[in-house]
Amino acid sequence: MTTPPLTPLGWWAALKREWLLYHLADPEFRFMFDPAPPNEWVSLDCETTGLSVRNDEIISIGAVRIVGNRILTSERLELLVKPTRKVSAESVKIHRLRERDVAQGLPAEEALKQLLRFIGSRPLVGYYLEFDVAMLNRVMWPMLGQGLPQPKIEVSGMYYDYRYRQMGAQQVPSYAPIDLRFSTMMRTLQLPLRDAHDAINDAVMAALAFVKLRQLNSK
Repeated sequence: MTTPPLTPLGWWAALKREWLLYHLADPEFRFMFDPAPPNEWVSLDCETTGLSVRNDEIISIGAVRIVGNRILTSERLELLVKPTRKVSAESVKIHRLRERDVAQGLPAEEALKQLLRFIGSRPLVGYYLEFDVAMLNRVMWPMLGQGLPQPKIEVSGMYYDYRYRQMGAQQVPSYAPIDLRFSTMMRTLQLPLRDAHDAINDAVMAALAFVKLRQLNSK
């Protein structure tokens, strides 16, 4: 059986993979570029000291594996990360992690290494995932010379597509606002709402929404 020739897009993806592998600073993490296990994802969330990618820091990471339509809460990762600066009172009000809670946390580099081993080459799922990935990449670039290479799937985008289709694209102008708040999304999808701003809770909720939206959007 002969392998079909690569399309131009396939050639570009293969070339990009080889370029990233060549520039990977630590060959231990080559596994990130392996073929992803079929029908598997990792839902990810980070809690941070604030919303500035440049100035704030990660203080906790939550991740859970998804296989098909199952969320493997027994295969989850929960990490506290020790920041280099004090945690502000305003930050504590949001995520309820105090200075003493994160004092024994892992250094950011060690936490990222554990996370990368947990993820492997699986695509990433999350709610407003772009921010979490940017925070992780800030730690990853000095370590590995590049950012997270795994495909990323934004749950709020999946939810927008679902609501837009549900309301009827012919009746809704393209600029029609759709409430993308996490709590609204979970209620609309009739999914359990856990305490927010907790990394593992947010990762599990994003995973629940992802699984249900995959089913709804495939109909």
